[in-house]
This record gives sequence, structure tokens and C-alpha cells, in this order.
Amino acid sequence: MRKPHRVMLPVLLLAWTMSPRANATDPISTIRIPLPFTTESIPIITTPPPLTQDTIRWPEEIRPLATLDASAILAANAALQHLLARVPQEYVGTCDYSAKAMEVVIGQEAGLYFVRINRRADRCGVKFPEGAIGFDWFELYAVSPEGRVLARYPFSP
Repeated sequence: MRKPHRVMLPVLLLAWTMSPRANATDPISTIRIPLPFTTESIPIITTPPPLTQDTIRWPEEIRPLATLDASAILAANAALQHLLARVPQEYVGTCDYSAKAMEVVIGQEAGLYFVRINRRADRCGVKFPEGAIGFDWFELYAVSPEGRVLARYPFSP
């Protein structure tokens, strides 16, 4: 015999997908489920599953925005804070791994901001040998317009 909570979850998911609001642009849907033996119903708030790096369509190339609105600035700040929080402890406080040494490129596609952060150690006075390419790296983040980091690109190319 199945437990009630194991039966209710598929019923809720089915009701959510059949709801006329399920495909609306508003991410939160309300479903009213009638209670047994009463005329009342309980509103249940459901949210669609969050975006993950597997469900995000990563762009081949980021086209930088010409002008930055407040949402783009929030997205850039969130991605930069996420990157700086991941810096190894032995490099914290050094110029090479600070906001001064980071270059941020912001693009928008499909309602998401894609933030590419390039490390520019030359801004800290580091001199690279001519033709050195091993020092260049970047990270790519998908960020919501509200400034929430949704995913980091799975690997740095």
C-alpha cells in the first residue's frame, strides 16, 4: 500500500502542469485542492523546479550589453561575489585574485544574464612573458534578473 504523501506528490505535479497558470510567465502557481468530505479547499503554492546548469542554454558567444540597467549591475555583482567567495584561502587578500584584477562582461539572452569574468592580473602590475597564454582564464555564470546566481558554467574552457 502506498503512503499518502507518495500518492499526493504526483497528483500535485500533474495538477500543476495542467493548471492554466503553469505556462504563465509568473513562476509561482496556486492550485486549489478540495478537502475530502468538505466544501472547503486549501490553496497550495507550488513553484517550478529551479534552473540548473543542465537546463540552461549556454550561449556560444556573449554579446556585451551596450547600456547597463540595474538588473545587469545586480547580476554582475552577484557573479563577482560568487567568484571571490571561491578563491582559495592562500590567495585571499592578494591583488591577483581581487575585484581589481577582474574584468566583467555582461550579456543577456532568454531572460537571463550571462556574466563572464576574466582574470586580468596585468592590472596588478604582473608582467607576463610575451606570447604567454597559460595565464588567461575566465568563468561564466548564469544569473537571474533579481541577482541570484543560477549556475556556473560546468568547466572553464
